[in-house]
Parts: sequence; structure tokens; C-alpha cells
Amino acid sequence: MSWYYIEGILINCGYVLMVVLGLSLLTGFTGLFSFGHAGFMAIGAYAAALCTLYLHIPYIPALIIGGLAAMLAGLFLGSFTLKLKGDYFCIATLGFGEAVRLIFDNVQALGGARGLSGMAMKTTLPVVLTVSAVAVAALVCLINSRHGRNMVAIREDELAAQVSGINVFRYKMMALAISALYAGIGGGLLAHYMGYIQPAMFKMVKSTEYTIIVIFGGLGSVTGSVVGTLLLTFLPELLREFENWRLVIYGLAVIIIMISRPRGLMGGTELRIASLIRFFKNPFGFLRKRGAAGEEGGQGHV
Repeated sequence: MSWYYIEGILINCGYVLMVVLGLSLLTGFTGLFSFGHAGFMAIGAYAAALCTLYLHIPYIPALIIGGLAAMLAGLFLGSFTLKLKGDYFCIATLGFGEAVRLIFDNVQALGGARGLSGMAMKTTLPVVLTVSAVAVAALVCLINSRHGRNMVAIREDELAAQVSGINVFRYKMMALAISALYAGIGGGLLAHYMGYIQPAMFKMVKSTEYTIIVIFGGLGSVTGSVVGTLLLTFLPELLREFENWRLVIYGLAVIIIMISRPRGLMGGTELRIASLIRFFKNPFGFLRKRGAAGEEGGQGHV
């Protein structure tokens, strides 16, 4: 396996991680399930591509504009759907994601089903690592702030949070907007790595994959989102030699992990530097302690 191949997988991990981090905030920390994040990613990808192709805006500002375009779409969607209860918000986001894809598929000015091509391939591994590090640090700071704690309170008990004085609608809107911002930047990274985009790249199955990664890594865990993204992006590539059976093995691996660890790999906990040191000193003892902590429930740090 050559370095260029591994580098390509790592870049793939980077833009997927951006979407997964946004979903982790929305789903893992605020308790709102979304199956439409491929739509936000598509908006960010097209906005960033149009900025560099036709407006000749530099790459980094174009990524930011793509993220802001997706954020505006999230604010628009949230203003109509965040008051819905139960599964209705999830269904609304699913419809939004498919509607966005079909709009791009039928607008010939944006390339229609052929999409857009000719973008400069400026998404490199250093860029992806830098953007991912900034995104992770920003999300950790948000989660550890008063705003993050309010979002977690909404996830745990929305009625109790509202009674205690938390503006539930405002924080849901904030979580959705930031989540869409992350997804839009991820779309911009994708567009300038592939050099082309088309609506078929943003089907509903992509939204489902991102949600699976969040659940697989552990709801309410930024570390889990990072680990889940790395594992579930690398695993299909490592199994490529099995050809048609690789997706079957991939699916079985996910099922086994979810059965053995229903709360996900990290179980709502965060991995710190001290924990890494303990892990390398005694990996089996560390895993037993983390498993016991996961069974007790709740968010924590190990």
C-alpha cells in the first residue's frame, strides 16, 4: 500500500470528519437526529466551487463561504422544523437532503446531473489536518462552555432544560447552524480534492453513513467521532481485496461492535493524553475500566 494511497484515504477521512463532527454536535450532544447532512455538504461544495471557478475567490475564503452558505440553509430549515417533535424533525431533514440533491440535479446552470468540474485540487493533507484540528478544538471548546452544557441538558431532558430557563429553540438552532457550517466546509474540501462534484455524490445513503459513524464512535464523544471516522473510512479500503464481500464484512463488523458496545466505541467518554499513556502501559486494563465507565452511563472523561 503506497503512501499516495494512504494519503488519499486520510484526506477522505478529513472531509468526512468535518461532517461527522457537525453531526456529533447536533445528534450526540443536542439529541437531534438528522439524515440530511449530505444536503448541507452539497450546498457547501457547490458554493465553494462557484467561488473559485467563476468569482476567482481564494481557496480558504471559498471554503468559509461554502460553510456559511450551508449555515444559512440550516438556519432556514431550522426556522420551520425545529419546533417539530419526535421523529418529524428527522423526516424533515431527510426530505431536505433529497430536495437539495434534486435541485442541483435539475439546475442546468450548475451543470445539472453532470455537475461542475475544473476546480483546482487544493485540498491537500496539510490543509485537511489543519482544518480538522481547528474544527476539533473549536468543538471541544464549545462543548465545555456554558452553551455546550445547555445543549447536553436539552439532550437529556428538554422539558427540564426549558423549565430551568434554557432557551431550547435558540440552542437547537445554534447546534443545527454550526453543524451545517461544518458540513459545508467538508463539502468544500471534497470539491477541491476531487476536482469535480455532481449531485450523485450527495445521495441519502451518504447522510446515513455519517450518522452511523457518529453512533458507532459514541454519542456525546468528540473523540468517538474522530476514531469512528478513521475506522469506518479505512476499513472498506483494507477489505478491498475481498471484492464483493468487503461491504458484507464491513457491515458485519459494524453490527458486532454495536452489539458488543451499544453506546459506541467511546461510550460518551473523551480520550485525553493521560489516558493514552495509561492505554499504552496497560491496554487491557484501560479497556476494562472504560467499559465499566460506559456501563454506568453519562458523559465523562477517561
